[in-house]
Amino acid sequence: MEKKPIKQNSFLYGVMKLAANTVAKVKFKREFLRNEIKDKKGPFVVIANHAAALDFVNLIGATKHSMHFVISSSFYQTIPVPGVMPRLGLIPKQQFQTTLSDLRTMKQVIDAGGILVIYPTGLMSDDGTPTPLPAATCKFLKFLATDVYMAKNIGTYFSMPKWRKGGIRGGKTYLDVYKLFDGEALVGADLEDIRVKMEEALDFNAYAEQENYLVKYQNGNNIEGLENVLYMCPHCGREFTVKTRDASVIYCEACGFCERADEYQFLHKEGEVGEEIRYASEWRARTRATLKERVLRGEEGELSVKAEIRMIPEGKHRFETAGEATVTLNKDEFRITGIVRGEEMDVSIETASFATLPYKPGKYIEIQHGSEIYRCLPEDGRLAIKFIDLLYVFHELHTEALEQEHKQYEATVQA
Repeated sequence: MEKKPIKQNSFLYGVMKLAANTVAKVKFKREFLRNEIKDKKGPFVVIANHAAALDFVNLIGATKHSMHFVISSSFYQTIPVPGVMPRLGLIPKQQFQTTLSDLRTMKQVIDAGGILVIYPTGLMSDDGTPTPLPAATCKFLKFLATDVYMAKNIGTYFSMPKWRKGGIRGGKTYLDVYKLFDGEALVGADLEDIRVKMEEALDFNAYAEQENYLVKYQNGNNIEGLENVLYMCPHCGREFTVKTRDASVIYCEACGFCERADEYQFLHKEGEVGEEIRYASEWRARTRATLKERVLRGEEGELSVKAEIRMIPEGKHRFETAGEATVTLNKDEFRITGIVRGEEMDVSIETASFATLPYKPGKYIEIQHGSEIYRCLPEDGRLAIKFIDLLYVFHELHTEALEQEHKQYEATVQA
């Protein structure tokens, strides 16, 4: 018996597509480098790198056929117009966690001959590079056994940096859509080979790409807000001493290290302190490397702060204050303990189960446990980014330990 597709209101979808195409044309000035899905019917999957919040507006017009986008449960639940999201065929999913219900819903799209769109790394970029790829995504694509296309976004990061203040920064963007996997070949493919090929396809560095394209974006040298991501001085190593001024200057008030952004958003050193770091992505990489060294030396190991907890009340479509708690992160767990919704709360999630969390620079972090989403606002919002970087380091160390164990096991077997 043929399975029915997820209900999708063609009129509402058409309105969304028209609006998205308008933004793609006027603000993003989208240009296709390749578009191998223009006339292709489903079933197939499109995976895409997530450089900016509105990446989907460039993709939705890539084909004349309707698509089913997988989006975060948090975003899905906070849209203030009830009933619109499901009628658009959008699929809510817990970020970095996949339930059996999520799997069934996504598979239903493919079984019905539809087009499923997934942003595997889950979060939009905050420094022009991708977040880690969840291993479960590779297993899921192998399970679907259908063609997979890659949609590579180029330039959207500079149009909508996650840390920015203000709206879309108009400028040229590009989209490259090409076939990544053949469905039949996926069935017999090795999971490690799938992972490597996916990571290569999803990998990007917006700043390195900008060297080739040299696109000028509206208000492009304004880096106000970047200090909420680049919180550690690359010269003296102090934290939260990094500030911005005059829109285009980022500096450390402790040691005097200073850089200015140009119209392409490359950084140039001013003064005699330290060495030039051209890309914000490189600055961020150095921060994480320093943090990792401190963890290995035992200087860092746990981060604990008091935070306001916000949740989405039943029947509403916005986050509201639900209580206060202590939010703690260490190499073993992410834990929330306090009084939430008038009751004592103690939620613990293994750190090794996820590599990052949804967050807003300088504001909050989010975590989903079961069906509940907890938005945690530290007393000092600047600490949100340190939670993200420390979690990244813990996950990296956990992964390295597992790889070492695997190598030792193989060596023992071969001996």
